[in-house]
Amino acid sequence: MTPETAPEVPPAVVARLRAICLALPEAHEQPAWVGTRWRIRTRTFAHVLPVDEGRPPVFARAAGTDGRADLLTFRAAGQELEVLRAIGHPFFAPPWPADSVGLILGDGTDWTEVAELLTESYRALAPKRLAESVDGPPPVRPPPPAAPSDS
Repeated sequence: MTPETAPEVPPAVVARLRAICLALPEAHEQPAWVGTRWRIRTRTFAHVLPVDEGRPPVFARAAGTDGRADLLTFRAAGQELEVLRAIGHPFFAPPWPADSVGLILGDGTDWTEVAELLTESYRALAPKRLAESVDGPPPVRPPPPAAPSDS
């Protein structure tokens, strides 16, 4: 597969995600190393990318596919993170970052749920003032990294 023949996420899927993500305060869109990502300041809260023929391999393995698929990754915290990463198809556990969740997009995708998940992802990463300006319960933020031990 060459860059000229590499698959792309269908424009209609990117447009749906764009409408959700860019409705959030100060969110912006950028090309990612593969696919498209949406960020609040310097933090990525959503990333959509295509997988085909087992590439990119790390995402193909995590999603359990070597065929054609469109994957969305986002951030979650607390019990939601644990449940979504463990529930199985269409959700999966990406290899990084530790607080991310993957979703295989398809004909059965619940776009209302996607909007809720991406809004929560944004709220978990946005500065407090921006997070609180978005409707919903108080954001669940990931715990701070553990301090190094003196052992």
